[in-house]
Amino acid sequence: MTTAVTDNPDQSRFEITEDGALAGFAEYHRYENEIEFIHTEIDPDFGGRGLSGILARAALDSARERGLAVLPYCPFIRGWLGKHPDYVDLVPEAERTRFGL
Repeated sequence: MTTAVTDNPDQSRFEITEDGALAGFAEYHRYENEIEFIHTEIDPDFGGRGLSGILARAALDSARERGLAVLPYCPFIRGWLGKHPDYVDLVPEAERTRFGL
């Protein structure tokens, strides 16, 4: 199976596909040098394959490459950050307590 994550700025979301089929997405709001993740969803037909973690990592890697500060309003992204401390630096230090990081 081929898994790919792409940014779809027209829909304000990162999308993950498996063999060309949309499996899920991470919605965001972009403002200046910040990206706010607001909702992540994986289609139940694609559950249990680790796709949500692949999606989160790719979206956060993209934010890092673009030099964007991350505000993880989405509970899944926030939880993922909590389990991967090497990504917490993407959240501005002054905002980490607010997000429990």
